[in-house]
Amino acid sequence: NETKVMYFILLGFPTTAELQLLLFSTLLLVYLLTVLENFLIILIIRNNRSLQTPMYFFLGNLSLLEIWYVSVIEPKMIIDVLSHGKRISFQGCMTQLYFFVTFVCTEYILLAVMAYDRFVAICKPLRYPLIMSHRFCAQLIAGCWMCGLTTSSIKLSFIAQLSYCDVDKINHYFCDISPLLNISCSDSSLAELVDFILALMVIMVPLCTVVASYICIMFTVLKIPSSQGRQKAFSTCSSHLTVVILFYSTTLFTYAHPKLMYTYRANKLVSVLYTVLVPLLNPLIYCLRNKEVRFAMRKTFTCRR
Repeated sequence: NETKVMYFILLGFPTTAELQLLLFSTLLLVYLLTVLENFLIILIIRNNRSLQTPMYFFLGNLSLLEIWYVSVIEPKMIIDVLSHGKRISFQGCMTQLYFFVTFVCTEYILLAVMAYDRFVAICKPLRYPLIMSHRFCAQLIAGCWMCGLTTSSIKLSFIAQLSYCDVDKINHYFCDISPLLNISCSDSSLAELVDFILALMVIMVPLCTVVASYICIMFTVLKIPSSQGRQKAFSTCSSHLTVVILFYSTTLFTYAHPKLMYTYRANKLVSVLYTVLVPLLNPLIYCLRNKEVRFAMRKTFTCRR
């Protein structure tokens, strides 16, 4: 007696009528600021020769990725705040899930690539221009996107085949993997196992790369005799390390556990951190903690004779 579900209803966050307009305005402002901040970073990097280095090439790609990343989730989320139906078609849900997983997986690997770039710059400075050539950097970016697209395609091929019967309510504000697995009326054990294994691979392999890179960086920096030299070396990594901690800690809580450990309220709250707040804070972290970006920003927006 299974029936094909044509649409889902995103329950989102329960709010009163008085708070709806405030929540709508806040989310819209945050979304516009996030897009504007990341667009400004891309513009600054493109217009300043001093920032035409591998580190800022990867940062520009990270900003572009986060523009797409928030645009998959937040516009629908903002509209649903004032909407009564909060419907999303089955095809629209699968499309949103596909691109969201692609962007998340790509960002995991891109952050690991940026850690490797800092490792080569600090631990092997004389060989840095040779190793991190423009061609190699472009290949790394292409590899990040290929891994993200491949992982997302595998996950979606299992989730899209599940049956959802008459259960059409998703206790979330966007189409995510765990809520879909929880409302499926067919056996989702294989899809859950594939999702769990791929999540561990996509999270833990880049995370191990980041940890290994920063351990080597720490030992190299500690060998620098002057305190000023050590401080300068650490300052080039502080922004990236802060972004890594914010992004990895929130997403690791959400995706690196089995279906049985899923809790709706906790996961929805943590999801707000990595889909709304972290993309908003990342450009600010790179601008506030990076002297070169601040100088390039003043140079770009200051009229000089």
